[in-house]
Amino acid sequence: MDFSRSFEHIVGKLIVVAVMLAGFIVFSGTRTEGADRYASCQRQTAKADHRLHEAIEHHGYRSEQAARARHNLAEVREHCWGTYHRWWDEDERRWHTERDWRDEDHEHYRDR
Repeated sequence: MDFSRSFEHIVGKLIVVAVMLAGFIVFSGTRTEGADRYASCQRQTAKADHRLHEAIEHHGYRSEQAARARHNLAEVREHCWGTYHRWWDEDERRWHTERDWRDEDHEHYRDR
């Protein structure tokens, strides 16, 4: 009798620990997954921004290549905004929580 009561007590504790551990794993994985998604938006924006810089440098501010790169950067920002309601500004190295980017981005290159 004493053995069965002790066994039930141990099994009950193991179940509680297993549930707590499962909850911890599930919720810690969710936070990491969200951070990875933000990092993906940040990387995509940085790549698109770099391509725009390169297009302007090699072909000029008003070139077809720069216009295409500017369009791609706007698409990446739209995707991030539509998904997370934030967008990454590679030049300022920060997230924006307002949809305040300009489509005619990188105007400081115009005078070069």
